[in-house]
Amino acid sequence: MNGANTTPPSQPIHPATGIVVEDMPATREWLAQALRQAFPGIGIHTAATVEQARTCLKGHASRHHQASVLALIDLRLPDGSGLDIVRLCDRQGIVPVVTSIYDDDASLFEALEAGAQGYLLKDHPLPQLVHYLHRIGQGEPPLSPSIARRILASLRGQPEEGARAVGDSQGLTPREAEVLRHIGQGLRVSDVAHALSLTEHTVAGYVKNIYRKLNISSRAQAALEAARRQLL
Repeated sequence: MNGANTTPPSQPIHPATGIVVEDMPATREWLAQALRQAFPGIGIHTAATVEQARTCLKGHASRHHQASVLALIDLRLPDGSGLDIVRLCDRQGIVPVVTSIYDDDASLFEALEAGAQGYLLKDHPLPQLVHYLHRIGQGEPPLSPSIARRILASLRGQPEEGARAVGDSQGLTPREAEVLRHIGQGLRVSDVAHALSLTEHTVAGYVKNIYRKLNISSRAQAALEAARRQLL
């Protein structure tokens, strides 16, 4: 576990400002909506890149404001890693919560080591995401259930049953390969979401990462890659 801090601070947090660091516009608005529902009256700022996030954070240091700023941070951004923003938030007294499609040990514990005080997966329906965000006001770290189980399993020194591999020899995670297979069959994002019991936001994130990893930009190319990898 490499000394990861698996017990984020439990002080109640009542954010007056929310910062959403996410490069996908629809997902960014979805996360902003979750913050507005969880904390009525909260001010929202958004950023799509690491550089934009750095600029946004400059005016929001809050060590003397009772952790009044909460940041939701994606791990994979076009110009770098969201972990850099998590670390910057931690240094400035801003409360960083990771919002990601990745639930592997490497992503989780790197985020906790960087200072994340919560880790939420994007496959939750909006009401459930709002419910987890509400926990911050009660002094509880917002954690998706599968993430909480992974932390407990790690504390016990046992691998979580059914834990997913971080990646395969071809550069895709098992879930990404599964999404590629469906996309290669001609399914739309909404159809893939229904087939895999995920939200469209989550599937769109997987598609974005698949295209980036494989250096492709169309469904036709995705179908060719799926066929080449014998996924069809």
